[in-house]
Amino acid sequence: MNKTDLKKYLEQVYNQYKHKHSSKDPVWVLHKFVHERDIEIAGLIVSCFAYGQVDQINKFTGELFSRTSMNIYEFTANFNEQKDKKFLRGLYYRFNDEKDLVYLFKNLNRVLKEHGSLKKVFLKHHKNENENILDGLTGLVGELRKETQNKNQKETQNIASLRYLLPSPEDNSTCKRLNLFMRWMVRKDDIDLGIWKEIDKSKLVMPVDTHIYKVTQKLKMVKRKSCDLKYAVELTNELKEFDADDPVKYDFALCHVRLDKKF
Repeated sequence: MNKTDLKKYLEQVYNQYKHKHSSKDPVWVLHKFVHERDIEIAGLIVSCFAYGQVDQINKFTGELFSRTSMNIYEFTANFNEQKDKKFLRGLYYRFNDEKDLVYLFKNLNRVLKEHGSLKKVFLKHHKNENENILDGLTGLVGELRKETQNKNQKETQNIASLRYLLPSPEDNSTCKRLNLFMRWMVRKDDIDLGIWKEIDKSKLVMPVDTHIYKVTQKLKMVKRKSCDLKYAVELTNELKEFDADDPVKYDFALCHVRLDKKF
């Protein structure tokens, strides 16, 4: 498939699925929140657990937000382990249990107390002249993963889990889930909420998971074979040839391309 036909095809799939609730996706739960401060925290939490089957992701995040009465910012900003861990009791999702959730909320609580919002942390590390959002994302993850001194064995295990939930661009991971979070926060259409208006959507990086990798390899969009951060950046640059201002809009389209489809 040549680039002209590929762009036409991706635009067609994007237009088919760009509407609210057009398919199962973890993003839809974010549309239940009204306040931007709730959307921001909920978005990060959902992105952390956006691995595995979408039905299970939605079940887990739905239960978590129900237990916090949909006041996720207030719960996080006032989180106290001894007082609030009871709300997380018995909650788990695949590799992560309630202890990991407690540690995640403790770190989110610390960041909110120190900076006020996740957006402020990101903007502290991001410059408009940057090629993309990766410096800002590295800074945000660094703050969220900040380790305490004199760690005991229990906390060392928590830190390992947090590093899985919040991979850093410094690790050369594709950072699929965090780039997904950034897409939700920066882009604005029926899918994405676009509450971080200060950030140019052309700076976003494609969220690349195994499916996106296989589809884009099949379409011969990227020459690189390693599924890593460089692959995600190279794919993003390829998509900029189709839409320089909004390359990541094609994420939702590529997610819905079947691997058995013949081109």
